[in-house]
Amino acid sequence: MLWSDPENEPPEELRDMQQMLRRAGFLLAVAMVLSMVVIGL
Repeated sequence: MLWSDPENEPPEELRDMQQMLRRAGFLLAVAMVLSMVVIGL
């Protein structure tokens, strides 16, 4: 997405939410790998 005005930065809540989503996605990926290993065993 392109913003016409560069000084329009995302609000603090949005930045926190993106960080939380990134962490949640990482945890989900780790959980999936662990479950695959457990199923493999």
